[in-house]
Amino acid sequence: MVQLNVDATRITQAFSGGGYVQAIVTAEVQEFANRHRGDANLPVDLVLRARFNPELDNARFGSVMEIISNVTMLSIILAGAALIRERERGTIEHLLSMPVTPLEIMIVKVWSMGTVVLLASAASLSVVVQGLLGVPVEGSVLLFLSGAALHMFATTSLGIMLATFARSMPQFGLLLVLVLLPLQMLSGGVTPRESMPLAVQTLMLAAPDTHFVMLAQAILYRGAGIGIVWPQFLALAAIGAILFAIALARFRRTIGAMV
Repeated sequence: MVQLNVDATRITQAFSGGGYVQAIVTAEVQEFANRHRGDANLPVDLVLRARFNPELDNARFGSVMEIISNVTMLSIILAGAALIRERERGTIEHLLSMPVTPLEIMIVKVWSMGTVVLLASAASLSVVVQGLLGVPVEGSVLLFLSGAALHMFATTSLGIMLATFARSMPQFGLLLVLVLLPLQMLSGGVTPRESMPLAVQTLMLAAPDTHFVMLAQAILYRGAGIGIVWPQFLALAAIGAILFAIALARFRRTIGAMV
């Protein structure tokens, strides 16, 4: 009989250490009972190699994923906040008095906010990721920015749609918490999609973030071309068109209620 007394002042270390000692003692007792000790020299050795990140440098993964996360967050926030601020300040009535349609207003907001975020992401990729951090980019930056533009078409439309449901900036902020966290946590940018339940993987295919993460990793890490990532481009275009149509319908209804 073996008794082990552990000082639990540091609970985590005590729990881990106690588990290790228990495993060691159990293995020794089992080998003594079997009167056989296993050979530590196995005939086959497993060697793991990281193909696209041989040094397992966290900056290579984290820097690109941060760009993707900020692209999503900024495009949704800027597009939605622009619409809510115009409503709060009364400038939306000035737009209604001009000879412009709701479709033209939507296009201008999507174009302007998307362009700002796209230029910022291009500068971050070239100056910070490639310059300061020295992370190599294997694929075409132009192809990545094209995918980012499609992604921002979807996310800015999503931001405008959320703004039509909110009546003020605090309400819009609460909606953002409910939308941004699942998009960022379940899209594959934080944890691999393969480790998630199959139902979650299937459900998240309806989110633009998932396809953007897939094409960004394929282009920037593995040097993929349009022949490989075209399904993600097509999915982003389809999701963006659906979100834009829903946002436009909601925007027209909101304007109609103000008239």
